Amino acid sequence: MRSLIVFIGVFVLFAQAQAQSYENNRCRCVCPSISTVTNSSESSHKSRIIRIANVLPNKCNCEGVILPIYEEQLQNKSQEFCPRCECNFEYRNINIIKYVVIIVIWVISTLVIYMAFLIILDPLLNKRNKGSYQEHTNEEDETAAGVGGPMAHNMSVRGNVLNRVGHQQDKWKRQVKEQRRNIYDRHTMLN
Repeated sequence: MRSLIVFIGVFVLFAQAQAQSYENNRCRCVCPSISTVTNSSESSHKSRIIRIANVLPNKCNCEGVILPIYEEQLQNKSQEFCPRCECNFEYRNINIIKYVVIIVIWVISTLVIYMAFLIILDPLLNKRNKGSYQEHTNEEDETAAGVGGPMAHNMSVRGNVLNRVGHQQDKWKRQVKEQRRNIYDRHTMLN
């Protein structure tokens, strides 16, 4: 558990260092290929131009984001090119995204630790149940007898829970083994 806390701490510090290079505000412009306006056959593929910049909301347009970069290639055809661009100013909260990712990683880590615990616990339960296995034919008769008084009954109930789980697991394994034998060897189905 301590290593998980250290891992999350290192992840948070790394995320803080990386978050400085990202902004909560951004302008995203999607424009067609420059060859659609220039009518040049140099660039035969019709790929879009996607440009993301950190600018003020009033400068989130083709003139503020796209033209400073592609002005030489457009050759004074910006009046034809800019109406085809779609620019959107977006706001996102990086801290909320970061905390959601940390929580998801924590939940997954907890589930993995729980699964490892169950994998380690399974052989211990099976070993204990193999030696003390007694087939119960009629549970109602045993509870009606009430052997040992109320204190012994409470202790036997606690121990019985593990025995019942082990018994059900063994019963299920026998049924699966028998069903496999019937299907693969005898080619019959169980009723």
